[in-house]
This record gives sequence, C-alpha cells and structure tokens, in this order.
Amino acid sequence: MDLLRHLRNFVVVAHELHFGRAAELLGMAQPPLSQSIQRLERELETELFDRSQRQVRLTTAGQLLLGEAEELLAGQQRLRNLMRQVRDGTLGVLRAGVPPETSAVVLRELLDRLTARAPGLEVELHELTSGEQTRMLTDRLLDVGLIHHPVDADGLHLGTTVDVPLGVLLPRTSPLARDRQVELAALAGLDLITAPAATAPGWHGYLLDVCRRHHFVPARVRPARSPEFLLGLVLAGGAVAVEPEALARREPRIAWRPISGTPLVKRTSPAWPGHAPHPAAPMFGQLAAEVLAETEPGLPAPPAGAAPRPWPVLFDAVG
Repeated sequence: MDLLRHLRNFVVVAHELHFGRAAELLGMAQPPLSQSIQRLERELETELFDRSQRQVRLTTAGQLLLGEAEELLAGQQRLRNLMRQVRDGTLGVLRAGVPPETSAVVLRELLDRLTARAPGLEVELHELTSGEQTRMLTDRLLDVGLIHHPVDADGLHLGTTVDVPLGVLLPRTSPLARDRQVELAALAGLDLITAPAATAPGWHGYLLDVCRRHHFVPARVRPARSPEFLLGLVLAGGAVAVEPEALARREPRIAWRPISGTPLVKRTSPAWPGHAPHPAAPMFGQLAAEVLAETEPGLPAPPAGAAPRPWPVLFDAVG
C-alpha cells in the first residue's frame, strides 16, 4: 500500500471535512478519494471519520493521526529537499585539492563564492601538488583538484582551463633585474629552483627541456615544495625560478621579468573523477577557473566546457 499517498489524501480531507472539496483540491474524482480513505482505515484497523451524520467529522483516532501524518509528510518533504541539495552539490562535504603556491587572495575569493553559491556545502581544502592530487583523485581520496599541466589525466575529467604567463624570479639587486625582459640564455651558470620532479614530473621535465633548448643549462636544479622556501633560495643569490608574477608579489625584494622570445605559460585545470563524480565538483571547478582568471592575470580562459588543447600546444610561445 502507498501509505504516504493515502496519508496525503487523509490530511486534505481532515482539513476540509468535505470529500467533494478535498477531491477538487487533490485534482481527483471523489470516489477514488473515498476508496483511498477506506483503504487507509482498513490498514490502520480503525475509523478515521465519523460519517454517521450529514457532516463529516474526525474521530478521536483521526484527530490523533492528523498531527502524526502532517509531521511524517513534512519529514518526507525535508528528506526530499535534503537529497535534492546533495544531488545539486549544495550540501555535504567536498574534499578539494589546491596547489601549494595558491595565494591567500585566490583561496579567500574561491571560498567566498562557494559559500554564496552553496552555503550548506562544507569544503575540506588540502594543500597538494599536482602529482599528489592526481593520485588521490584516481584513488577517490579527493573529490576535485586544481592541477598543472602536463599531467596524466586518465580517468579524470578536466574542466575549464586557465593559462598564466611565466617569467623569471630574480633578486632585485641582480643586474638581470634591470632589464624589462630576460632571455633564458642570460641565466646560464645560475641554479634553477623548481618543484621536485616527483610532485609534477610532466612539468619538471618540460621546463628543463625548454631551458636546454634555449641555451640555459642550470648549474644545479634545486627542489622547492613551498613558495616561501623557493623565494628564500632566490634571495640567497645564485639561483632563479620560472613562476607566475603573482608569486613575486609576496616578497618585495624579488623582481619578476618576462622571458623574451620564449613566453611560457602555466596551464591549470580543475579535475575530478570521470566516473560518478561528486555533484559539487563541476561547480568548484568552474568557480576556481573564474577566480584564477580574474586574480592571476594571464591568457583568457577558454569558454566553460571547452575541451583542453592537446599537450604539444599547451606551452608553446604565446603569440
């Protein structure tokens, strides 16, 4: 028996105390409504309405049932609303990964927009490299992340991408900082500071290849996981880094100079599992791309839903 349907019919009749008006409100004929009430009474083994007089009245059982039925139906509606919010990605817990160099401005703006869009969503942010995020997304230990290309994205869906120009980070006291642009070949003899190979193997290998092709063979490649450590190594002298301009803004003694002749970009994409993703993952990805495009000035982000370009085009010279 469809108990909830019969209870909904009962509540309407109980309020109207008139089968004809109740049937009209329910959009059904009166005979099926009477049959529904009778079936409910048989199921509960008690009469709910006193039909002995010309006026329909609730019995004691009917009066008691009315409050319980309304509470049950309201609970059912709350449950449906709850599940709808979960399906829409506006309620629950979202495990999200962001790169270690993500600025406080980006994080604050992203979280503010998520709160405005989905106030019931709890976001667990994890500071993770692209390699760590890719592994955790594949193992379903993370729901969504922001990863740098090139990356092995088998089994992952990549959202809207954002390109940010890269330049050279130098101490402001360096003679190279006097120029408006810096050639990679001019960095010969210096160390290169970059993320450890294990954290972003695709990018690490690509960056070294570009440097070699443009006659910059670093004296040493020095790994740095955190932005603060990277900036400290640059300030110590004898080393440079190839990073977005936003990173230089954290330290006034650091200068950022574009690379002449060989513009490089860092491409970032939101990513989430391709199969049975968290309902909020696409929303997080789109908001993150919008925030990155607005707060990290660079190339315009492709339209929402645009397919990523193949890797050979990702880091070509911007022209």
